[in-house]
Formats: sequence, structure tokens, C-alpha cells
Amino acid sequence: MNKAFVKESEGGDDDEELSPTLRLPPGSKNYMTRRGYNVLREELDNLVRVERPKMVETVAWAASNGDRSENGDYIYGKKRLREIDRRIRFLIKRIESADVVDPERQQGIDQVFFGATVTITDLDGGNEQRWQIVGVDEADASAGRISWISPLARALLKAREGDVVRFMSPAGMRELEVAAIQYE
Repeated sequence: MNKAFVKESEGGDDDEELSPTLRLPPGSKNYMTRRGYNVLREELDNLVRVERPKMVETVAWAASNGDRSENGDYIYGKKRLREIDRRIRFLIKRIESADVVDPERQQGIDQVFFGATVTITDLDGGNEQRWQIVGVDEADASAGRISWISPLARALLKAREGDVVRFMSPAGMRELEVAAIQYE
């Protein structure tokens, strides 16, 4: 079939394309910290004010060169515009549904809730780790931030200092002791 008669998918529901780690559980709120919210706002602002206008300019220039069917700049530019537009729609949805929680306002709470930075000790190996519980869009394990829907975060929620929590990790059942809770 000639490619001219095939419509490329616009990506109707952007959440369908997300990896399972970025999908929110049905009916849950989109919790995020102020820092995570600001990062998404900055990305959206950059796409709308800088990247998209540059790409529109490139596509317009490429279209003025004539034959569009064999024009690599035009074809790539249109594809990149669709990607940018898809990301803009996704960011707008996430920002509109955001429930921003400021961990600093939770000072004095002695239980683990969203935004807490928790120091845990592995009862098997004795090594200590520190994790902040954040929103799904701002999770970054290498930076010590885990999503509130992750198995570890779910096991830690509502725990207090000194509590021992159990959770199923990829390596099997683990027991951890909550050594410290901070809201930064």
C-alpha cells in the first residue's frame, strides 16, 4: 500500500505509551514534590517556547524547498513535531492533575508519608540506605528518590523509627529497619 494513504498514529492516549513504572494506579492522585512540579513546568515551558517554534521554523523552511516526499528535513521535522506535541500533551495532563506536597510542611511528623527521606538498615547485611519518597515523574533511584508506588515505598509508608518492615524485592523477601525519618 502506498504510504500516502496510511495515517500515522497520533498517539491518542499518552498514558498507554508509558512504561508501567510511570503509570499512576487507577483512581489515585498524582502526588509530587514542589521540586518535581517545577522540573515538569520548566520542561513544558522549554518545549512550548523554544523547541517547538524552532522545529516549526525548520519544517516551514524544508517545505519551501519543494518535493516533500523525499525531503529528509521535512519528514524528520514533522515526526519530531509530533513527538514534541505528544510530550506537551502529557506534561499538561500531569501538571493539571498534580497534587503538590511540600515535605517541609510535614516537619514533626514521626511516621513515613509522601516526601519523607527515610534512612533504612538492611537486617540481613546491615548496610544503610537513604531514600526520599517522591512522585512517579520524579523518581530516580541513582539520586536516592523512589516513587511512592514502588514496593519499597509502599512497605515504608506509615512506619515509624525503629519499625521493621518487610517487602518483596526482586532478590526475594527483605526485612528493613527504619533508622531515621526526615522531611526536607
